Order: sequence, then structure tokens, then C-alpha cells
Amino acid sequence: MVKPREVKFRLSRRRSSVPGARALAHSVLGDWGIGQAAHTAELVLSELVTNAMRVRVPRDRLVGVRIAWLREDGLLRLEVSDAGEGKPEVRAPGEDETGGRGLMLVEALADRWGFEQRTCGIGKTVWAELEVPDRIPERDGVEIAAAAVRPGQCVRVWGAWRTVRSVGTEPPVSSEGCTVVLELDEGRRCGSTPPRR
Repeated sequence: MVKPREVKFRLSRRRSSVPGARALAHSVLGDWGIGQAAHTAELVLSELVTNAMRVRVPRDRLVGVRIAWLREDGLLRLEVSDAGEGKPEVRAPGEDETGGRGLMLVEALADRWGFEQRTCGIGKTVWAELEVPDRIPERDGVEIAAAAVRPGQCVRVWGAWRTVRSVGTEPPVSSEGCTVVLELDEGRRCGSTPPRR
């Protein structure tokens, strides 16, 4: 049996939590190697979180988020829990209305979605599932989350943050570009050839 990969976090009820949830999802799904479905998942999650933020509850109540890759079932499950009552329903807003389309998007993008009352505590959990194949592409190089790097900066390499000790270059093997060499805090040297401009 394949163990699911999952991450759980809680969000405070403020506007910045929606892009924060999307950024966390982007990072997690990237680490898991989920490719094309990641963009759709981020959009679905942001709509679910936006709806949870609009539910009338005491201001100190947090919104719970769970992202799980059920690899055996080939599913990515997104769950958003809030302390509000009621049943989420897809609306048909008029052309002049600026909101009310969140669940329409979720219904269009997700393979399945629904909600359930929370078993412990008050409120509900709204969930959506997207079909994702159990396939992680092989990495063909080193991922560096920076455009310009200097000693002392932190970079993300293969899903972990590392501190850069030194930056250097190696002569090109061919006539195209050069190889940037980073010495990281673990003492490992990782080379990456930047694209030509």
C-alpha cells in the first residue's frame, strides 16, 4: 500500500491568506513532482479558501487546509474546513455580479467535489478531488529558486533550503554559456547551466 503524501496547515481569516494558501500549494505540489494538474489544483484551492473566508464565523476562527496526494487512487484531494454552518451550493450569478462564481469554477475544474460536516467540532469541510497519475518525473538537473545568487543567500535545491557559501563558474564544455557552481552549506557542489539570453 502506497502511503499518501499530505500536508495540513491553518490560515487566519484575512485577505492575504488566499494567495498564501495558493503559494503553499504551489510549493508542495512542485516538491511532489505534480506537473500539469498543479495549476488547476492551486486555482481550485484558492476558490475553496476564498469561500471559507467569507463564511460568517467568529473572527478568531481559523480555516483548516489539507492537501493529500492519494497516489494509490491517483487522486489529489484538497480540503478546506471552516466553522460556519450551511451547505455550499453552486450559484448562477448575474452578469453584473462580481462574485459568486467560486463553486462554479470548482465544479468545472475538479473531477469530484462535495462537503461533509466536521466529525469533531463545528462547521464543515468542503473538498475537491482531481485525478493525478502516480508518476513523478525524473529530475534532470538542479532546481534553484533564484535568478541572481550570492554567498549568504538561501536557495531551494531539490525541495530543501540551503545557504550559499560561494558562487563560481566553470569554463564552458561547448561554445554555449558557462556552468554556475554553487557551494552550499552541506559542502555539496551543485552545477547548473543557465539558459542563453
